[in-house]
Amino acid sequence: MSRRSGILEFAVLGLLRESPMHGYELRKRLNTSLGVFRAFSYGTLYPCLKALVANGWLIEETGGAPEAVPAAALTGRRAKIVYRLTAAGKEHFEELLAHSGPDAWEDEHFGVRFAFFGQTSRDVRMRVLEGRRSRLEERLERMRTSLARSRERLDDYTLELQRHGMESVEREVRWLNELIESERAGRDQRAPDPAAQDSKHQSGDTGGLPRHRGGSRPDPSDDTTT
Repeated sequence: MSRRSGILEFAVLGLLRESPMHGYELRKRLNTSLGVFRAFSYGTLYPCLKALVANGWLIEETGGAPEAVPAAALTGRRAKIVYRLTAAGKEHFEELLAHSGPDAWEDEHFGVRFAFFGQTSRDVRMRVLEGRRSRLEERLERMRTSLARSRERLDDYTLELQRHGMESVEREVRWLNELIESERAGRDQRAPDPAAQDSKHQSGDTGGLPRHRGGSRPDPSDDTTT
């Protein structure tokens, strides 16, 4: 499985965990909610859905018509197929949510993983955030070294473009630092509350998310940090 198809599988399962959807609605959510899929086509989504059904993680249901009368008989067209997450699919998605290895830190994967942080445990969120920060700090060091070596050979516009790229990475590192500090503060300051834990276990406890401050934050799915 390619990285692209793997993160698509993760996103589809995550969205269907929220509610069943038909293919068009699912594609629209992928386009509008997850920036990495802005230029996304149903021709790419359909094979993914079929593979997930074959694995037993989704089931197909026909919707939009009375049970006694086939939808095709009423409209002369194929009925819409609604995709629903199975118990096995939910379990598989939980396994994917627990993954915090290097793939989760990459530009494309991180944006999608971040979109589902509300369903992710605090410990996993911390590992992903710290891994992402480490990856960007390494990238930033390489960019600074490269710029120092080639500065004299670059014209003003190319030099400005290089600086802009560095500033984008620096901005995301600062944003990650805020998130990590907030996650740590939330973990250290919150006293264990069994009732609160029961009410939040489905959402992964999002109490660590920092309050909004002035200025813009980087979009995790923004490709300017590549």
